[in-house]
Amino acid sequence: MRNAAPAPRVIAVVGPTAAGKSDLGVALAQRLGGEVVNADSMQLYRGMDIGTAKLTPQERQGVPHHLLDVWDVTETASVAEYQRLARAEIDRLLAEGRTPVLVGGSGLYIKGAIDALEFPGTDPAVRARLEAELAERGPGALHARLAAADPEAGRAILPGNGRRIVRALEVIELTGRPFTANLPGETPVYDAVQIGVDVARPELDERITTRVDRMWADGLVEEVRTLERAGLRKGRTASRALGYQQVLAFLAGECTEQEAREETVRATKRFARRQDSWFRRDSRVHWLDGSAARRPELTGLALALVERAVTA
Repeated sequence: MRNAAPAPRVIAVVGPTAAGKSDLGVALAQRLGGEVVNADSMQLYRGMDIGTAKLTPQERQGVPHHLLDVWDVTETASVAEYQRLARAEIDRLLAEGRTPVLVGGSGLYIKGAIDALEFPGTDPAVRARLEAELAERGPGALHARLAAADPEAGRAILPGNGRRIVRALEVIELTGRPFTANLPGETPVYDAVQIGVDVARPELDERITTRVDRMWADGLVEEVRTLERAGLRKGRTASRALGYQQVLAFLAGECTEQEAREETVRATKRFARRQDSWFRRDSRVHWLDGSAARRPELTGLALALVERAVTA
């Protein structure tokens, strides 16, 4: 049922993993006559269901979800391609009088969808040279160069993320500007309200541990085995996804299954902290308490926030 007040043109539900974004997105879409547009980079991959906590059809409660299961696991993720796909869905829903509800914790994907963001081109020769250097010297050496050229990018990109380090160095070389100068500011292309789901660290850590336990119980290892046969190890993005990377290491005999499980918990907690830091930098995000104590009230609080944003 629609809310009596008109909704903003786009709603984005953001925050760290395991905060409860997906359920809130479904509830808002139900109440506002909307549909969900996925903004979780790993949920775009076909077959990556358990490890990404993708909602089942039953959990979607009849709400249409878009941009799930778009890419094969062998494809490299592209924010530019996601931007094209997401804006097409947003524009279609708006034209139909529906409210697009973006849901996800991939900060750059959210910004790429709703904010002014242009992507610098690529140069195959520059990219090949940097990738050869990455293979020869390792990500640490390239990260040190990136940190010297663009300290902010050096802080934002993990020293082990060779793919992103190479891209940042390529952009710097091609544009003559810091990589972070090409990142979006707060210039919107849609009338949007962003709702952040806030959960205190101890509770969020507990939720993450519980979620990983559930993923293992639901068959994450077998899911990864199936995707491995479909080429997961060749996927430069999908093979690095949380849980999948660790299970692949276990299947290769590089660690025990218990070690893979424990590392998945640790890595997910670290990732949640980075997600939280990213969204905290955006002054437009309205944070709501998503703790267990306030969870029953969360949808009502979010709807009130949407109504205030419309009437402000």
